[in-house]
Amino acid sequence: MSTASDLLTQAVRDLADAPKEGLGEQRDSRWRGRRIVRVGEAWHLGVLLLTDTHVLATAEVLRAADPGRRGYTAESARERAERRAEALRGGFDEGDVVHVGWSVIDVDAVDAGGTSGPLALIDGVPSVRWGTAGGYMPLEAYLRERVALLRGSADS
Repeated sequence: MSTASDLLTQAVRDLADAPKEGLGEQRDSRWRGRRIVRVGEAWHLGVLLLTDTHVLATAEVLRAADPGRRGYTAESARERAERRAEALRGGFDEGDVVHVGWSVIDVDAVDAGGTSGPLALIDGVPSVRWGTAGGYMPLEAYLRERVALLRGSADS
């Protein structure tokens, strides 16, 4: 039986030529204001982000964009527009997908029988919780499906 580490390492190999998305971190500066700067890139596989060396849990996903001059009927819409503008100010190009607020998953803890982020060892099977209200599914099947989807969109 494969460990979570083995499955994720294979997924990284399978994605070698697939497109990545930006990883950002919020920075605040007296001179440059609030912005989201690029700190890396990753393959986006649903609730997981894979880098060449780490597995991350997704959080906020946005597209860098100029907020323009719009009237917003909801405060939440204005806040989302401002977050997109922060990514643009931080150096992302217009339209870039940016992941913010992600967290590192401890894959060794999962392989040892524990849980980290959406990953867990359930009855000896590396598994992933694919949604906040969803149950766990085998990580192997999840990665197979998500890698195929990402590679399929890259081949289009």
